[in-house]
Amino acid sequence: MRTSKVTFNNKNGNKLSGYMEVPTNQKPQNFVLFAHCFTCNKNFFAPKVISRNLASQGFGVLRFDFTGLGESEGDFSDTNFSGNIEDLIAAAEFLEKEYNAPSVLVGHSLGGAAVLMASEKISSVKAVATIAAPSTVTHVKGLLAEQMENLQKDADAMVNIGGRSFKIKKQFLEDLHQHDLQQKLENLDKAVLIMHSPQDAIVEIKNAEELYSVLSHPKSFVSLDGADHLLNDQKYPAYAGKLIASWAERYIPAEEEVDLETDHQTVANLGNEGLTTEIKTGIHNFIADEPVKIGGNNYGPTPYELISAGLAACTSMTLQMYARRKKWPLQNVETHIDYAKQHAFDCHNCEEEDSKIDTFLREIVISGNLNKEQKERLLEIADKCPVHKSLTGKIQVKTKIL
Repeated sequence: MRTSKVTFNNKNGNKLSGYMEVPTNQKPQNFVLFAHCFTCNKNFFAPKVISRNLASQGFGVLRFDFTGLGESEGDFSDTNFSGNIEDLIAAAEFLEKEYNAPSVLVGHSLGGAAVLMASEKISSVKAVATIAAPSTVTHVKGLLAEQMENLQKDADAMVNIGGRSFKIKKQFLEDLHQHDLQQKLENLDKAVLIMHSPQDAIVEIKNAEELYSVLSHPKSFVSLDGADHLLNDQKYPAYAGKLIASWAERYIPAEEEVDLETDHQTVANLGNEGLTTEIKTGIHNFIADEPVKIGGNNYGPTPYELISAGLAACTSMTLQMYARRKKWPLQNVETHIDYAKQHAFDCHNCEEEDSKIDTFLREIVISGNLNKEQKERLLEIADKCPVHKSLTGKIQVKTKIL
């Protein structure tokens, strides 16, 4: 998984800060937009762990700070639930412009209510997952109970949530009453997954039941039994991320896979963009690539790394096969390879550009109760590895265009 910091503007011109999580071994086709809980931010534990687990399953994930929170610009006291929805729409537009439009929305707590409301305004979204979401947006009023009298008198109020102080204005409460979440959900045409803990002391489990009852199919519910509201125990957000990834695959567009076919031992296929190359050898499929600095995506080993891997694997196999035949107590073989261009041992014109030759530096670690003579013999056997012989012997490559 690779993480990069991104920024984009909301409709009011405030710069919002986020992180993009993408898998290390492939280019994501589907993207997820994550909405954090009320007064939280992108760096909270649950958003990070869920996003990274989604990325590990092949998704690109954007988690960002709502206006006035974390590293995003704006005054939190001037924000409201409607503003959160607008921020989500701005984030979706950023994804569509820079990567690919989001096909999945994920929201935690009030962020869950926000993604449900925003989903109908983001046409690319096929699936929505909520975690510990309230069934009504006015549920957040319970967190402001001590300051309700001041807020209703059109005064500002400082509230303390999770040990952090925030200024809230009357307009925030008035805006909450503008959104009838359950009415909106009656005609929602997205697949929805509701995740909730029976032990949630902040947003009770009955909220999940109320959401589920008003939604149309396809809808699913999964219990996060034992979790607290913020999913502070790592096993719960990790589980949630992997489960959302598996569930969402049923509803999102899948990239059509073209099975490489060949009558030859190996085929490598590369289109007109990038350097990520599909490879099929026998019944096995994998990819090769180049580092980002030379135009690749670093999704797979380079061609020379594949050659080094072949030499390393062949060496370990050859030594272990020899030892087993001799019934020697060789427990483990570990072959390390480095590739470089180096001067030959008998270099005569070392100052010339073409004086360096391809060099594989091989170090072997063996485990087992072997004596000196046995170890020396294994060192000789390493040079008899078939790939070693191919690399050091006379070879030819015959090429034709089909």
